[in-house]
Amino acid sequence: MARPTPLSGFPEWLPDGRVVEQHVLEALRRTFELHGFAGIETRAVEPLDQLLRKGETSKEVYVLRRLQAEEGEDASEKQLGLHFDLTVPFARYVLENAGRLAFPFKRYQIQKVWRGERPQEGRFREFVQADIDVVGAGELPYHYEVELPLVMAEALGSLRAIGVPEVRILVNNRKVAEGFYRGLGLDDVEGVLRQVDKLDKIGPDAVAELLVAEQGATPEQAKACLELAAISGTDASVVEQVRALAASYDAVTDLLETGLGELRALVEAAARRAPGVVVADLKIARGLDYYTGSVYETVLVGHEQLGSICSGGRYDTLASDGKNTYPGVGLSIGVSRLVSRLLSAGLVTATRGVPTAVLVAVTDEETREASDAVAAALRARGVPADVAPTAAKFGKQIKYADRRGIPFVWFPGEQDQVKDIRSGDQVDADATTWEPPAADLWPRVVPAGE
Repeated sequence: MARPTPLSGFPEWLPDGRVVEQHVLEALRRTFELHGFAGIETRAVEPLDQLLRKGETSKEVYVLRRLQAEEGEDASEKQLGLHFDLTVPFARYVLENAGRLAFPFKRYQIQKVWRGERPQEGRFREFVQADIDVVGAGELPYHYEVELPLVMAEALGSLRAIGVPEVRILVNNRKVAEGFYRGLGLDDVEGVLRQVDKLDKIGPDAVAELLVAEQGATPEQAKACLELAAISGTDASVVEQVRALAASYDAVTDLLETGLGELRALVEAAARRAPGVVVADLKIARGLDYYTGSVYETVLVGHEQLGSICSGGRYDTLASDGKNTYPGVGLSIGVSRLVSRLLSAGLVTATRGVPTAVLVAVTDEETREASDAVAAALRARGVPADVAPTAAKFGKQIKYADRRGIPFVWFPGEQDQVKDIRSGDQVDADATTWEPPAADLWPRVVPAGE
């Protein structure tokens, strides 16, 4: 068989990297559950018309043809695609199970998603996302728009101990943007937002050109949109800056004032509960159409070029069956993007790539059963143990353990002994009582160089 060619955009971590990923996922899950979020999982496949009904995502969806054929569906009637995020499937899940859910419903979801985009650093075609959302029946209090980004900040903050950089959660409010644009006389709000969302990628001059060419803005209106996007800050002074800008263009509207009130509440609450973490940034737009209130993007301090690792916002009509509406707010962490940066930048490392803490040596094949019994006794007490694959010389068995990162080797005999192969210390041991130091029991993730 010829050596396989790697597929770009489909990350496969080595064992050490997988340990890092599992640590990150467990830290997120633990924080989410501490805040009352229940875990769910949804199917990987959704009807294509549902995946595409909000936002510019048609190029992102991987369409499934064989499954569709097996379902007996005509291609023109119902195409199926892999979900490209977890929010749209969650909205469908809420509608299907509304009668069995207690609202407000708080859920977390950790799954793989698939997105058809050009692979590059931190951007994959298959990756793991971790989402939290809360949805209400008919209404959802604004305070959840304050609480969810702070929960996410706490979840990411729990990773600081292993060397994850600080995070900044950049926030805006779609009501502010929509109220300002309508006050300027720009009615294609979604189109303007999609162009503004490209600021970091193509720069202000190119965005201004797009606003004029594609959204029909005048040069003065485009200039005003860019001036709004340039406003940022960590306190409520940003509200007065926006208000003054709107007044200078005679663009003050009731919707703008409503959005500014909500933005002020979010910034002030965040300043009290997580000082310096939340920054009001008026260029944050989020290109998807379904966001209606607060919107969020999160960057790693010192690694801003990676882009947002966590984003989301408020949505009021995504989960609606025409009679009932379930407004929600949520955020999503691109776990694979985060892990990729942690590994590529050498920020964190795993103490070992295998769970095994002890390798039980085999004196000869006739006594392998005795080695198996030692390993069984250790495992029964929660000590991860493996048995050497061959009865080679002990030196070779020690080298085998060293290559795998296993810290201890157990030598069975009339008096069993265990050796710390890092220090060379070797002591008598009993499989019914001995255990490794707590730091060696399981693999740990630590800052690089520790």
